Amino acid sequence: MNDHPGIEWRDEFTTGIASVDQEHKMLVEMVNNVIRLMDHDEDHEAVIDALGDVNAKVSAHFALEELLMRKASYAAFEPHKEDHENLLDEIRDIMDAFEAGDYSQRRSEFVSHLTTWFVTHFSTMDAKLHHAGIGN
Repeated sequence: MNDHPGIEWRDEFTTGIASVDQEHKMLVEMVNNVIRLMDHDEDHEAVIDALGDVNAKVSAHFALEELLMRKASYAAFEPHKEDHENLLDEIRDIMDAFEAGDYSQRRSEFVSHLTTWFVTHFSTMDAKLHHAGIGN
């Protein structure tokens, strides 16, 4: 059992767009739940279910962000959308690995990828949304 700290909400993640920030906080809680399940060697079916929930919520959240960006003719829409697609692919890859039983040696890798992606994406790409006038 490893105890990864998970993601701690930081002010730098705030976009200034209430609906986006609320969903980001919910996503952080959901990802932290997946990390807890992985760390405590829970039944891998529980991890797969939790990852499925994260995948569904992330997909819906990305649709909201992408709608806001399209409405605002956001110049960095394509790279932002591509980053979203990369995370969805990564979550599916992690789910596939858990379903195949190929997870025991890779838990730290999975946790690291998830936390790094969310922290980096929130603090760089999403933080720019408000500055671009999106959601104002």
